[in-house]
Amino acid sequence: MQMNADELLKTGLNELGLAFSESQIQSFMVCLSELKKWNKAYNITALKTDEEIIIKHFLDSLLYVKAIPEASIKLADIGAGGGFPGIPIKIMRPETGLTLVEPSRKKASFLRNIIRKTGLSEISVLQKRIEQLGEEFNNCFDLIVSRATFGIKEFLDLACPFLNDTGRLIISKGPKAEDELRQISKAKRSIGPVENVLLLKLPYSDAERHIIILKC
Repeated sequence: MQMNADELLKTGLNELGLAFSESQIQSFMVCLSELKKWNKAYNITALKTDEEIIIKHFLDSLLYVKAIPEASIKLADIGAGGGFPGIPIKIMRPETGLTLVEPSRKKASFLRNIIRKTGLSEISVLQKRIEQLGEEFNNCFDLIVSRATFGIKEFLDLACPFLNDTGRLIISKGPKAEDELRQISKAKRSIGPVENVLLLKLPYSDAERHIIILKC
């Protein structure tokens, strides 16, 4: 693709039907620059080129926005890694309060660096595994997201205690999503039905994602 990084991102956002400002594009470009810089020393992600990062990290993460209400909510990204999907969601939905949960020290340091460089507010980093979250986070979040870090059954078992009474879990899965959904009945906790499944196409790709919305 013969496009600059910002043009590639803008075209992808238009394809997803997401309105954006130039300041939001600039925040993404800061993330792109910092990710490539940190990758040289710390290998934050296996994706190296502008095109790969924009499509497979930024735009893939933004598929979640289709399932997130435009409201002031508290959201947690479990196993945030290099900040996906949490950081792109936060850039596009700045009213969202975001907690990034990531056990890796180098990745948690990278996430704090991104927060400083972009000037994002109402965002925090917890260098912990989800199993290490204390009781103060019970019933805390409106939404919890994860990007292929867990299987659906494991995600339900681990994350449900941290949702409030009206909260939802959102997870993105590829073509094997239906097989995993069959495992929900084996989850340890008593859960409600799958609330919705959005089948979305990743821009610049033939890949499809199942954005699965679950209620505990």
